[in-house]
Amino acid sequence: MIEAALNIINQIWGVLLTLRQTISIWDIIDILIIAFLIYRTLSFMQKTSASSVIKGLLIIVAVAGIATLFNMVILTYLLRQVLQMGILVIVVLFQPEIRKMFERMGTSRLNFLFRKRGRYESIETCLQNVISACDAMAKNETGAIIVFERKVGLNDYAVTGTEVDAFASSELIQNIFYHNSPLHDGALLIRGDRLLAAACMLPLSNNYNLGKELGMRHRAGVGLSERSDAVVVIVSEQSGMISVAIEGMLKRHLDKDTLEKLLRFEVLHSGEEREKRKLFRSLKVKVK
Repeated sequence: MIEAALNIINQIWGVLLTLRQTISIWDIIDILIIAFLIYRTLSFMQKTSASSVIKGLLIIVAVAGIATLFNMVILTYLLRQVLQMGILVIVVLFQPEIRKMFERMGTSRLNFLFRKRGRYESIETCLQNVISACDAMAKNETGAIIVFERKVGLNDYAVTGTEVDAFASSELIQNIFYHNSPLHDGALLIRGDRLLAAACMLPLSNNYNLGKELGMRHRAGVGLSERSDAVVVIVSEQSGMISVAIEGMLKRHLDKDTLEKLLRFEVLHSGEEREKRKLFRSLKVKVK
């Protein structure tokens, strides 16, 4: 038994030495990069409607394997022709998702590498003012949609509105969304601790799972969160309900304390991706 175990260990060691001689450090780096790109692509696709398309393609591959195994000539030929056009099919089917990926890559702001420290307190004050304004607008049933910019820049959406460039006070936010205000119909964008622009136009979501009772504000908030890493707060004009959209998901019926907990973690600690997802899931995030 001992000799057999030693022989197995020697064989494994011999294989490792052979691999060490044939594989360079650049091969390992190459494999890790490809694995990371595949992981990120699959993670991104999983959050979109493309996940169902991927399942369909996997079913086609499985059927092709069964057809080959049982020598189904015609079916095998047809499926092989489909699979040979795989790249073109993927580009056509996943065109919206591929576009979103390039949009995120092209609009990501690099200045976060050089941002100044010491703004934590001012951003925290901004958050408290936004939470206070949302709570007041919810009680008065004043519709609002407030966007917190994170790593992905939102300049393309800011130019569709009116530049504000002011500190985010609770009173100013409520005045912007007052129903007689010329800036109330649109989104308010926040960058850091300042109001960037108001009355901004946002893209609507194509998610058919959203409830029919949700209005354009909610669909616009989810739509922007699908195309960027922004945190979007929506106050319903009909019911005063407060919702938050993140990464294409919508959390509804938030009270003031839950809103504060979520915004503090998402905006002040946006770099902690793993903990962020755990928190969002613990709040039972569902698209309703």
